[in-house]
Amino acid sequence: MPILIGIHPVAEALRARRPLDRVLIAKGIAGSRVQEIIDLSRKNSTPLRFEDRSALDRLAGSATHQGVVALGAAKQYSELDEVAGNAHMLVVLDGVEDPHNLGAVIRTAHAAGADAVLVPERRAAGLTETVAKAAAGALEHLPVVRVVNINRSLEDLKKSGFWIYGVDERGDQDYSQVDYAERSVLVFGAEGKGLHQMVRQHCDVLVRIPVAGKISSLNVSVATGVVLFEWKRRRVAGA
Repeated sequence: MPILIGIHPVAEALRARRPLDRVLIAKGIAGSRVQEIIDLSRKNSTPLRFEDRSALDRLAGSATHQGVVALGAAKQYSELDEVAGNAHMLVVLDGVEDPHNLGAVIRTAHAAGADAVLVPERRAAGLTETVAKAAAGALEHLPVVRVVNINRSLEDLKKSGFWIYGVDERGDQDYSQVDYAERSVLVFGAEGKGLHQMVRQHCDVLVRIPVAGKISSLNVSVATGVVLFEWKRRRVAGA
């Protein structure tokens, strides 16, 4: 992941609207140039974090960062309104933090014919070079949307005619027995945690993947492939 160090490089990147995963500012620093970076970050909807200076020292590899560091993104994020209009399948990831898993999900979603992947702004992997590598080229073809609040986004999608299917080991319906709506959203939870309670409550249907053996859940990228390709099979058969 490219790292920009110092006030001037970060400000120039923000002015040029380069794709940035996030901007980090050391706690306690101030001044007009720092305020400009804060304002540009908010204007560009670039996530902004205030961290201890020691955290910036570790990222920058030195203490000469002037209290400002930015992490570059491998691709510009799309907007939800841009992708939802004609979409039939959207994949939502509820806090997937492993970049390899995110890349694998993007690759699988593209292969299965999904229209976009949605990720939250906080507590989730961003579009780093590791994600791009794991996606094996799919990141160039599949839009990825970063949303501030997953629950609010799910409600907006419902209003647009989508049905929300949460994939959860506690789901009461088998994923292979569900009649998926013409416009569907599949929601997958984080590694080892599953769906957050509020996200589960915003789903119309909770589905599960029956598994044999003593392990109750699958890796998120594997679960995405299982359910998405069942959806694709149904869609092809229906056509």
